[in-house]
Formats: sequence, C-alpha cells, structure tokens
Amino acid sequence: MKMIFAVVRPEKVYEINGALADTGFFASTKWQVSGRGKQNGIQVGEIVYDEMSKVVLMVACGDADKNEVIDVIMEHAQTGESGNSGDGRIFVMPVEESYTISSSTKDNEK
Repeated sequence: MKMIFAVVRPEKVYEINGALADTGFFASTKWQVSGRGKQNGIQVGEIVYDEMSKVVLMVACGDADKNEVIDVIMEHAQTGESGNSGDGRIFVMPVEESYTISSSTKDNEK
C-alpha cells in the first residue's frame, strides 16, 4: 500500500478530487498549508511573497494503483499547457498497515 501526498494549488483541489473519484479513488484527506518551493517565493513589484497557500491531498492506494493516482493528479494539478512553477509536488511513501477505527479491523490492501 502507498500513501500519496500531493501539494497542489488550492484552486485545483476540486478538479483533482473529481478526477480521482471518476477514476474510482473516492477517499482523500486535505490540509490547508502554506510554504514555498524551489522558487523561494515570488516577487510582484516590490512585494515579496515568501509563502504561498497550498493544499496537501493525501490519498492511500494499493501498490498497483500508485501510477494511475499519480497520473490523474499530475494531469489535473498542472496549470497552463505545460505547467508552471508552483503547480506543486507529489510524494509517495509506503504504508505498513492501516486500520478502520469504526470496526476495529485491520485493512487489507485493495
């Protein structure tokens, strides 16, 4: 099982979640965050914006589904025809175990 963390522009979240749901990945968790990437913030005129608002989407999926989830996020998180600086980042981490609290059961990878 994998946990995918996608740091994306806030205005793209509903599009990404909709596309994930259309592909059969209905569950996600989101966090409102702020930060900066490699570009070290942006400058507009004389004002420097050191941190930008972003959303982190967290999606758990089976190992076999990892690439499909990443492809959906990449397609729908990108702005412009070939993407722009600040479109986001995706991190993939292994999940050793997961449990459903309501039923007190260990989940099997799907």
